[in-house]
Amino acid sequence: MTVPGWASAVLTAAVLTGLFVLARRLLARQVRRLAGQTASDLDDRAADLIDRTHPVTLVAAALQVAAGIWLAGERLQGWVATAFTIVMFVQVGVWVGYLVEAVAVRRRASAVASGHPGDATAWTALAFVARVVVWAMVSLVALDTLGIDVTALVAGLGIGGLAVGLALQNVLGDVFASLAIVLDRPFVIGDFLVVDDVMGTVEHVGLKTTRVRALSGEQIVLSNADLLQSRIRNYQRLEERRVVLSFGVLYETSAELLARIPVLAGELVAEQSKTRFDRAHLCRFGDSSVDFELVYYLADRDYNRHMDVQQAILIGLFRRFGELGIGFAYPTRTIHVRWPADPLAHRTTLNPSQSPSPRPEGRPDAIAVE
Repeated sequence: MTVPGWASAVLTAAVLTGLFVLARRLLARQVRRLAGQTASDLDDRAADLIDRTHPVTLVAAALQVAAGIWLAGERLQGWVATAFTIVMFVQVGVWVGYLVEAVAVRRRASAVASGHPGDATAWTALAFVARVVVWAMVSLVALDTLGIDVTALVAGLGIGGLAVGLALQNVLGDVFASLAIVLDRPFVIGDFLVVDDVMGTVEHVGLKTTRVRALSGEQIVLSNADLLQSRIRNYQRLEERRVVLSFGVLYETSAELLARIPVLAGELVAEQSKTRFDRAHLCRFGDSSVDFELVYYLADRDYNRHMDVQQAILIGLFRRFGELGIGFAYPTRTIHVRWPADPLAHRTTLNPSQSPSPRPEGRPDAIAVE
């Protein structure tokens, strides 16, 4: 009795499936044994890919080989070939999805270990988008393999995607902004930012919002898209802080002491650690003071340290000015009152029976009031 070709193909496929399963198991074991002897994780990923080869894929491969042997030229062989192609595309999608997830897991762990947990959220989003793209491509190729015209489907998906994109443009803008934050790194968690009238420390970078802990204690939630459109001042990356101090002394100060003040200011700056003196000058004659301007740089991003140094310099100026007899200026105003030389100069008429009052004794021509 002659065995039908399809029956022979099934028997051959069964034998081949068993061989393929055994070969997959032996190959995975051998690769894992070699992976244990190396520091690289590439061989570990290769072993994981072998383990994630689905049994359905092995069955489809066995049927494809058997059909090529026993069903050559028959219609059934075409069906088997189509099914094998679809299964292989799905298997490739599984492999690529695993690799994407493995990279995302590694990046998330690295972000958390380096103190940037906000990057972990972004890598999760990137992995999700990558998996969606991979399975969308697998689905389109599978449909095309089945003979379905995907052109109209792609056009419909494009129109639908455009409509969804317009409806969710704010949300999608925030999502892509979060990806830009991760890739460009204008700031990371723990940085102190000043954005318009918002000041605080970054606590969390999410897919849609960034959360900042304000100095007054409350949490401020900022949209990622709005955040990137603003001017961000990142004080965590400040290397040198430029400080400008202005002060004024009395006009009664002698020229010799005025000339000593810039030198004295430079000496006080040099006494502080992590400071670099830039300049000190008499900059202007004010309404009630001789004004000086002191400029120095502080190589420390800590704001408390900045205020400590500034306080030390100001106290030093106060102490040295007291020793030298230099007075700090304060707002003053001098009023001059002058008596006219002729008491009748501002009179238009004068009663003959009246005589001008005599000038008070001891009254000065001008009185200066401060």
